[in-house]
Amino acid sequence: MPRAALFRTVLCLVLATLLAWGAAASAQPPDMQLLSQALAVASNAERFPEGDPSAATVSLPDEWAESSPRHDGGVWYRVQFDPGRALDRNDLLGLYVHRACSALDVYLNGRRIHSGGRPGDPLARDCHYPQLVTIPGGLVLSQGNVLDLHVRGHALANVASRDRAGGLSELRIGAHDALVGRYADAVFWNVSIVKIVNLALATLGVVMVLLAWANRRDAPLGYYGLMAFGLALLSVRYWWRAVPLDNATVEFLVCLAFTPVLALGVQFLLSYAGVRSRMIETALLAQCVVMPVSLLVAGPSRLFATTSAWYLVLALETFGAMLLHLRISWRDRRRDFVPMAITLAATSAVMLHELAVQRGWLPLPEAPRLQVWLPLILLAFGVRLLLQRAAAPAAVPDMRYLIDARVREVSAELERTHAEQAEARIEEVTQKERKRIAADLHDDLGAKLLTIVHTSESERISTLAREALEEMRLSVRGLTGKPVRLTDALADWRAETVMRLGQANVEIDWKSPTEDSDQVLAARVYVQTTRILRESVNNIIKHSGASHVKVRCAIHHGNFGINIQDNGKGIPMELDGKLDRGHGMTSMKQRAKQLQGQCLVESGPGYGTVIRLTLPLGPEAPAAASR
Repeated sequence: MPRAALFRTVLCLVLATLLAWGAAASAQPPDMQLLSQALAVASNAERFPEGDPSAATVSLPDEWAESSPRHDGGVWYRVQFDPGRALDRNDLLGLYVHRACSALDVYLNGRRIHSGGRPGDPLARDCHYPQLVTIPGGLVLSQGNVLDLHVRGHALANVASRDRAGGLSELRIGAHDALVGRYADAVFWNVSIVKIVNLALATLGVVMVLLAWANRRDAPLGYYGLMAFGLALLSVRYWWRAVPLDNATVEFLVCLAFTPVLALGVQFLLSYAGVRSRMIETALLAQCVVMPVSLLVAGPSRLFATTSAWYLVLALETFGAMLLHLRISWRDRRRDFVPMAITLAATSAVMLHELAVQRGWLPLPEAPRLQVWLPLILLAFGVRLLLQRAAAPAAVPDMRYLIDARVREVSAELERTHAEQAEARIEEVTQKERKRIAADLHDDLGAKLLTIVHTSESERISTLAREALEEMRLSVRGLTGKPVRLTDALADWRAETVMRLGQANVEIDWKSPTEDSDQVLAARVYVQTTRILRESVNNIIKHSGASHVKVRCAIHHGNFGINIQDNGKGIPMELDGKLDRGHGMTSMKQRAKQLQGQCLVESGPGYGTVIRLTLPLGPEAPAAASR
């Protein structure tokens, strides 16, 4: 079946469901008395308070949100009825109550015939459940029957939605068999249909989340699945009537779950339109924290006022996301613009109707609207979304391939983790051995060289011992030293080079980068570079006969370079092409190669020698660690 035809079929089913709903609501069973007035007294007494001066006649339905929005507790209602000729008092009669929020006790002629649960909080949450109370024929008098109903509910200010405030609907008395059909229809359209559509929506949400997890690039599918599943979870109160929590806690939890659901809806609209905004994502996350905090600050006595303001804000956010999505779809000439516009228009109509009900501009409907219409709309669009994904194999690859790819990815990650752990253990052992060797060199060989420096009578031996001591200290630093800032290393190299060339009467022109750098050199890199520079200076002093040396240091594209140029006699012709035959040149190039760099030597008779050293730099150091 083509996707368009299937979508039209689903839409027709939704419309047929709504029409059948309206027809069922308008049906009236015969042989029934309708009681639309009662004597009401606000009281938590165990029996109807006779002679209470506050008793007043009220019209049914009596919605506390309108008649007494601040009353929280119990209200007694008294009605009288005669069986009349239409009813046989010896038959089994019934009392049909379409809505009693939240708990209902019924007394007939002073005898309890129905109990709505415990007298105190937490009350049974039966606001959405119609009730059919059996009236035994033996208790019915031929005339003047007194029916007392005790409704225990919550004030409008203490709930988050108007339909959960206390109240009592019109009463219908008739033959029990005649009322069973009305009761069954009301249970189906008030409760069962909500359970069915939300269970289907939850299932669809789980499927979408699994598909989005398999195809990580399909973020809109994941957002839609999470939104659908979260919205379906809000219907848990239809399944779980006797929640062992007080009213304030239950209402707070419902409000707590509502904000993330709308945030996921906004994220779906934006991602489906190809929009990604860190600012909007941060604002939505902050909103999920700010709303619960504001509810806690306002307290349970101002819950309805606080949630009404938040519902208006959330509705405006949702409408804004809808308009942005439609604007982008229209601009990009997308093929799904019309279906998306229809879906968003229907969703907007449902939300506007709900806002009007919550503001008191429209009366409470006899059956839930938002809890049925919105899941049906989301179901229809979700099915269409899945059909789109199924028609695009490139977007949703074969599931087995994805699972195999995921297994390979996880296996490769485990292997990398194992290799990294093994390398870390080897590095730890190596570091301990380096520290041991460094300690032995410093404590044994270092002490002996220092003794020679201070006790030797020969100046030459003392000088050689001092140089050997400096080399030993440099080696120890390479084994255990900390990283060195590049600017500090340049300063050390410049001072040493200027001093040594100055002692040999060689002029030097040294230039380093002027700007400060947070780049660091590992201790090993610092030591090897120092030895390359020392070897270069040794060659200039011993072999070049130069009178002037120019040194240039630079940082370029993550590399550090040093160029050393002298005006000496250069390397003789007979050594042309054999510059690395000497031990000094070979060691310089090997050291540079070990550091993943290179050392090039350029020379010619009468033109001096140029040494070009290039080394890769590591990451920048944190401010605290680089000092």
